[in-house]
Amino acid sequence: MGERKVWALARAGMGLLLMGWAGTVVEGATAAPGVAAVGDVRRDATVAAVERVLPTVVNIATMTVERADPYDQMLREFFGYGRRAPDTVYSSGSGVVIDEEGWVLTNFHVVREASRVQVMLADSTEPMDARVVSVSEANDLALLQLKAKSGQKFQAVQFAQDDDLLLGETVLALGNPYGLGGSVSRGILSSKTRRQEKDGETMEVEDWLQTDASINPGNSGGPLVNLRGELIGLNVAVLARAQGIGFAIPVKRIAATLAQMGSPEATRGLWFGAVVRGTKPPLMVTEIQRGSPADTAGLEPGDEILAVNGVGFRSSFQFQRLLGSGGADSTLQIQRGDERRQVKVRLLKEASVFDADYVRRRVGATLERVPEDLARQLRIPSSAGLWVTSVEPGGPAEKAGLLRGAIVTAVDGQSAPDLVTVGRGLNRKKSGETMVLDLLLARRRGMVLQIQEGRVQVKLR
Repeated sequence: MGERKVWALARAGMGLLLMGWAGTVVEGATAAPGVAAVGDVRRDATVAAVERVLPTVVNIATMTVERADPYDQMLREFFGYGRRAPDTVYSSGSGVVIDEEGWVLTNFHVVREASRVQVMLADSTEPMDARVVSVSEANDLALLQLKAKSGQKFQAVQFAQDDDLLLGETVLALGNPYGLGGSVSRGILSSKTRRQEKDGETMEVEDWLQTDASINPGNSGGPLVNLRGELIGLNVAVLARAQGIGFAIPVKRIAATLAQMGSPEATRGLWFGAVVRGTKPPLMVTEIQRGSPADTAGLEPGDEILAVNGVGFRSSFQFQRLLGSGGADSTLQIQRGDERRQVKVRLLKEASVFDADYVRRRVGATLERVPEDLARQLRIPSSAGLWVTSVEPGGPAEKAGLLRGAIVTAVDGQSAPDLVTVGRGLNRKKSGETMVLDLLLARRRGMVLQIQEGRVQVKLR
């Protein structure tokens, strides 16, 4: 055997030998900056997941000005004194970026009645203002949008498949409490949701994921992830009377609630009319609303949506955003059985469908925007609800006890800022089903304006 040939074999053998030694750490060896030493036992799946998710976790700081008591207001106006002035309350929680355009998910209780919301990103030293786009009180979820610079992109968390949960698997609870930086705790998935889900129901403990990963108060709204770094839930609570028991809203409920709350494009007033299931592609069409654009386009239950206008998506939320980004007309790439095809959908303006007449036909009451003068008297924003201007005699609303002059603040636990939001919720319900309306009732007794809260259940037509 020639000398060159022997040297070649030796090099090949050394290569195999080095490959076999790849998991060994040489004492004193250093890695390049930002690169782990080969075989570093510390860099396990937990560390990799944290590094992937932590940049998406944010701190959410809110400022709330508490409404003064009407009696106190009267004392100050007529006698120059009162028991106390309105208080300014500051609170802090966590959230997670779910889309690169700057959409943030958190708990409703983190931003409840907040007059100002600021978000601190993981890699930032200055807070960024955000607006509350939509909330679901029943599911304790709130969707925020960062007031970012044009073209600014953000790192977003990846969603897990909605049913991809393993009892006993390692999970990580992350947060950014009090703006002090990222917080991580580890545990296992102790329990999965067991109750059958129904739209409009208030979530109970049985609907949540349970984990023994520590969830501190400031971690509310932060993500619960698996070892792939995928979002499986949103931290919501800790059981005070027992140690080591925390809860999170499951990603399946998150996706469904985001669709009910209205996608970012729904604020542009476009109606699709198909219910899809899943958190990342492919999304499966589970229901088609009769007469909707999806129905007209020929979509069918069981179709799998792969892309929108030739663009793939990473989450159900991003699908909703892409659907309206090109205007009224969109082309969906779908899989139907063994056939892949394209379906053209022309979205409709929601305001042309879900108007005051549609609400009156289903509920038996006429709703309008709250007048500015009434909103000032009640010290609420005019977008805080809808004013009941008339109640149809013998209609569903009258039978339920709804009174003229009441203000509808929420429908099935979701805020009711406009007729489109209410109409969208009505359209998901069949005749004979019940809708729960939360109310504010204002009654004047002499010089004092009394504000009471109420609730009615209306059987829809």
